[in-house]
Amino acid sequence: MLIERSSYGYAYPEDIPGSRCGPEDGPWPRPYKILQENQLWSEFSKLARPQSFALDSSNRPCRADCVNFQPSPRSKTQDRYVATQLDINGRMWTFTGVFDGHLGDVTVEHVAYHLPIIVRNFLQHALDGEKKLPPALVSDLFSRSIIAFDDAIANDVLDLFGGLENLDEFSDAQIRAIINDQHNGGTNWKKTRLCMYGTTALVALVDPEHRNLWVANLGDCQAVLVAPKGSSGDDWDVEVLTMNHNGDNDCEIERVRKLHPGESECVVDRRVLGALAPFRCLGDVPFKQPPVFSRRILYNLFPGFHDTSPWEEFLVRNLTPPYITAEPEVIHRPLDHRPVAISNSEELNEQVLPHFLILASDGFTDLCGSQGEQVKLIKEWASNTCLESLSRGDEGVNNHDRASNNMAMRLLRRVLGEDCLSVSRVLTLDMETAWIDDTTAVVQTL
Repeated sequence: MLIERSSYGYAYPEDIPGSRCGPEDGPWPRPYKILQENQLWSEFSKLARPQSFALDSSNRPCRADCVNFQPSPRSKTQDRYVATQLDINGRMWTFTGVFDGHLGDVTVEHVAYHLPIIVRNFLQHALDGEKKLPPALVSDLFSRSIIAFDDAIANDVLDLFGGLENLDEFSDAQIRAIINDQHNGGTNWKKTRLCMYGTTALVALVDPEHRNLWVANLGDCQAVLVAPKGSSGDDWDVEVLTMNHNGDNDCEIERVRKLHPGESECVVDRRVLGALAPFRCLGDVPFKQPPVFSRRILYNLFPGFHDTSPWEEFLVRNLTPPYITAEPEVIHRPLDHRPVAISNSEELNEQVLPHFLILASDGFTDLCGSQGEQVKLIKEWASNTCLESLSRGDEGVNNHDRASNNMAMRLLRRVLGEDCLSVSRVLTLDMETAWIDDTTAVVQTL
């Protein structure tokens, strides 16, 4: 009886893409298991959990392919995504999004589930009796719906006490009794927990005719529009639609400093109050409310804070909140689907090449490296992989084919490397902590 023995290789920090691995994570080299191609796709699929969603428009069928990837078995991903349709007066809008949670996954779960509902309600109200809205009005509604959603996170808790100004009327024991109602369904407890965590948000709307795209961004996820260039179908325009709202963006630092004149510690080491990396996000109420909110309410939530000193390090700098905002940057793009001539075998056919929208968490951009390298990888993916993927069906294929037919999986595979060794290193490296950032991508046809 033959026993199959696994083959192992050894990797150094520079062999792992992204910025999470360094010499301090030694000892190096570290072992990894070398996977063959069929093993690789099986393991890759298990870790990335690819999904596809049909997003039919009034003109033609479209789809969104999604992955949420974290190879470390000891790390629970805090990324989330959504791909759905909003039924507004019998007409289907598409809603897709990527969310990168931090501190925990409570708020990011809430946002991914409820934000599409809030956006639908705002559009439903505005479209009552109307068939279309001007693009500028949709942009405004999109922004206002996100702000209103975020405002409700803190207000739902403050309403329990009649507002922030009435907190002094409650003792700590009374506050604990109100917010720790786990024995009675936990409604107030769940509301309060949402205030402790936060998430970035990158969400996109497409109208029923697929003539207009809106992208709203909070944080450091990235939206990329990929459009066919020329008539050959083998060259693509790649446009990064969003900019990062974090300490790498000097404009964001300057914006916060102007809102808090004389406060030298409103930004420390390119972080908000020296603690938070994104300058725009949902949740993160301690950065939006006065310190009394955290000290009187959040400190009394069970299970409690065993050590409040990390919170106090930034709360003592919290003088004139809010320091972060939930006001997104909204980008509108008209979609142009002109027929182009595509060479197919011996024939020359006229067909509409799709546009692609890529929504990705910062883990994806980290893996790509420089923006120039990212654009190069996306162009290669669009030319060599995406068009082939669209022409293949999902019926009657094995798990390998089903995974490799997912556009987001193919894109992520292209970023990780074409050869088995490069991908095996990322999938199977033997480390105690996560060696790449949580990586989520939604690829949507337009």
